[in-house]
Amino acid sequence: MEELARESISLLAKPTLSTDGPRLGSMGAILIMLKSALGAGLLNFPWAFAKAGGIHAAVAVEMVSLLFLISGLVILGYSSSISGQNTYQAVVKDVCGPAIGQLCEVVFVFNLFMISVAFLVIVSDQLEKLCISLYELITGLPEADMPNHWYTDPHFVLILLCVFFILPLSISKEISIQKYISILGTLAATYLTVAIIVKYHTRVDSEMHLSPLYSTGRSSWASMFSVIPTICFGFQCHEACIAIYSSMENKKLSHWVFISVMSMFFCLVIYSLTGVYGYLTFDKDVAADILMSYAGDDVLMIIARLLFGVSIITIYPIILLLGRSVIQDPLLSFRQRLHVVTESYENRSRVVLTVAWITVTLLIAMFVPDISKVISVIGGISAFFIFIFPGLCLVFAMQSEPVSIQTRVVLTTWGMITLICGAFIFGQSTTVAIMQLFNTIYP
Repeated sequence: MEELARESISLLAKPTLSTDGPRLGSMGAILIMLKSALGAGLLNFPWAFAKAGGIHAAVAVEMVSLLFLISGLVILGYSSSISGQNTYQAVVKDVCGPAIGQLCEVVFVFNLFMISVAFLVIVSDQLEKLCISLYELITGLPEADMPNHWYTDPHFVLILLCVFFILPLSISKEISIQKYISILGTLAATYLTVAIIVKYHTRVDSEMHLSPLYSTGRSSWASMFSVIPTICFGFQCHEACIAIYSSMENKKLSHWVFISVMSMFFCLVIYSLTGVYGYLTFDKDVAADILMSYAGDDVLMIIARLLFGVSIITIYPIILLLGRSVIQDPLLSFRQRLHVVTESYENRSRVVLTVAWITVTLLIAMFVPDISKVISVIGGISAFFIFIFPGLCLVFAMQSEPVSIQTRVVLTTWGMITLICGAFIFGQSTTVAIMQLFNTIYP
């Protein structure tokens, strides 16, 4: 497991991957794909099931989305094999041209930035619930009697975490500590799923709702489409998939299809179980963050909050590292053309970018009241990596690859369908996110 953790960090953190060194087997590739996909999106799935109009509607949307999710992974693996590149941005730039490649870099950084915001919002939510839990346990008084001191404000505690934990972990070039705790995210996700199932089956009669399986509520096309961004955010591992494919021992396309199907299947099981049992437990009263729906003194969920909080605090520096490298590399290249890039200049630019990234994401997270609003934005951006860029890669690849006319027509058509679906999802989710933002600012 420790060796797998080291491989995972090297795949996700290095901008360029060497062809030397140990190769990934099937199990290693599947586990790293799972680690890349399972994360903060899990907290939002029960809410998505409620918003979709029930279990049947949500699962139907999941299954249709899964077809495009697997298709995107296969297309990206194929594009990496014909281009010889081993990062997402490099593949898009080589297959689709420098203009689309530059767009990919911009969207890539913005996506990582919004994921950082989502992580801090989740940490803030869990801190608030933990503060309430500790107060109730220590004093024995209810939440309503809790005094409102500045030092008990979750935002103040979040600032301290950013200054004393996240910043020191993020400031260096390499984040070596990740090799010891990189499996934590998967363990936290698995624990949360098991805890939600256990809590459903151990409910007392007074907590039981009318089973949503037989709810008379009706779902609409609009409500079903509205949960696609959440599904995209939850299953998103496409940015890392090319790095994983490039480090595999067996790079046959049929083998990559197997890896893609298996990893998405395991994700589907974990996300669906969480969504189903979380929704069955709370029905339409479920919070956008499922952990916020449980009582503050629930020991199982206190452990889940701690696991998720620690996991996110340790994953945040990797997200920052990836985004910072995309911004810093062009700056250093531009500086190189004008002056000699010294080590002190590289250190200063790295520190400034790190502090700026943490500061801005922290300020945004402190004023975002609901994680679902952030995920709505991220899910829309995820459409670029799951639908739009893979669709463009397939369309451009079919213009030059030596394939039969029938194959070219079929695959070009599928690439256009994927591209159009991605553009629709991005437009719809972005519009909804902007409307929600305005409703929050100007109620």
